[in-house]
Amino acid sequence: MDTVQRELSDQIDLATQRLLDHARTIPEADLRVPSLLPGWTRAHVLSHVARGADAMRNLLAGARSGQDRPAYASARARAADIERGAAMRAADLMADLADSAMALRAVIRQLPDEAWQVRVRVLDSAPFPAAEVLTRRLVEVELHHCDLGAGYGPADWPAAFASMDLAEPMRSQRRDRLSYSPAPPRSGAQIPGSAPAPWKPGQRLPGSWLGTR
Repeated sequence: MDTVQRELSDQIDLATQRLLDHARTIPEADLRVPSLLPGWTRAHVLSHVARGADAMRNLLAGARSGQDRPAYASARARAADIERGAAMRAADLMADLADSAMALRAVIRQLPDEAWQVRVRVLDSAPFPAAEVLTRRLVEVELHHCDLGAGYGPADWPAAFASMDLAEPMRSQRRDRLSYSPAPPRSGAQIPGSAPAPWKPGQRLPGSWLGTR
């Protein structure tokens, strides 16, 4: 893993930590309300992020083994898995979100240098180098965090992400989120005892996947 890849991996860690810490404060009932993505609840969005982590882990595992391993079994299976996750209880959905992120992180940190240049693809997309998985994952986490419509918006993006040079369609997808109305106060943020402790480098949060490297 080179310096650029290491920096992207660190950004993914922190973006995922923000999403997980925020999602843990959203009450069960508020996970069932519509998100900013048509036809999806907030639970659907979180389930999609979890399944995205699984898909990217599949791609990197294939790059490591030299096998053409698909991201998803099929588009239909992908949709069914998202629906299944969206129906989970809040605690189970949070565990799914954390576990899938941790599994992806482990593969990222262990991938041999030569595997990053292996070309992979998602469903019917054009092939791309495995290294691009890192950018795609960061974009996925940051944009879908906004899609929850629960108090996190483009104004909360770190400067490094907001100014990152992205290829299409990621550039347009990020620009689309800029049209969102200012984010309302975070749902559940004022519930006594619901806010997680601030993250400190090298320290694992209770119930959190992100710990020491």
